Amino acid sequence: MTTRASRPDLSVTLAGVHFATPIWTASGTAGTGEEIAAWCDTGKLGGMVTKSVSLEPRPGHPYPRTVETASGMLNAIGLQNKGIEAFIAEELPRLRQMPTRVIVNVVGWAIDEYAALAHRLTREEGIDALEVNLSCPNVSRGIDNGADPGWVGECTAAVRAATTTPIIIKLTPNTHDIASLARAAADHGADAISAINTLVGMAVNHNTFKPRLANITGGLSGPAIKPVALAAVYKIKKAVDIPVIGIGGIMSGTDAAEFLIVGASAVQVGTANFRHPDATTRIADELGAYLQSKGMTRVTDLIGRLEV
Repeated sequence: MTTRASRPDLSVTLAGVHFATPIWTASGTAGTGEEIAAWCDTGKLGGMVTKSVSLEPRPGHPYPRTVETASGMLNAIGLQNKGIEAFIAEELPRLRQMPTRVIVNVVGWAIDEYAALAHRLTREEGIDALEVNLSCPNVSRGIDNGADPGWVGECTAAVRAATTTPIIIKLTPNTHDIASLARAAADHGADAISAINTLVGMAVNHNTFKPRLANITGGLSGPAIKPVALAAVYKIKKAVDIPVIGIGGIMSGTDAAEFLIVGASAVQVGTANFRHPDATTRIADELGAYLQSKGMTRVTDLIGRLEV
């Protein structure tokens, strides 16, 4: 019989922060925690990554904003949020009460906006790291800037100079060379990389001849992008020495294990949250069971175990 003492140790430490498990929510898929709190024991979460926050409020794109696909979903929310001051006043106090690590995802129109967000949030307690979104495919120049290593390096350096909080740079897969983006971030002060954001996709209604998203194109997520995400994590780990957080189509404990095997130090669960609000805690339990089946006592024994 499995005893509590025999359960594998799922804890990881990255960017100097200790996490109870390597399973986090992905930005934009669990709001600021309130949306999943009724179904998910947030004390079992490794970390809660918030929806993107900008300096000023953003209304987002018109509806419809989401479309289910054969193996995932498309979204074009457009980074809707209340702005940083409303986030600090209304959301952060509740986030501070959650028994998990809090990672605030920030997004800007320009480099100085990213720096201003980082500087403002550094004055607040209860934030364990910032995830810097350089990769949203649904906003103007979201990809163009994020696919430019020079811009990624410049933005990373500006954020680094503005805060002492650990910074995680979130990269786009919509590039031919994601490793060069990771190197630019690492060389300019990033503490970790998260990859990948969504891929650009489109859905069409064959009866009306119209796009199914008001924004015409959106970000594709879910199981369809897992192979792309695994390859990205593999390439990034070969390019940089800082930790990588894997994102893309993680629906089960063995999905998470595959990302850890190729070198990720943690993973984020996104689309699965829309189907099952308790997906993150279930996946953590499944990862523990997987480790036991392999005779491993610590999740860190799995990280980077890829044999090629």
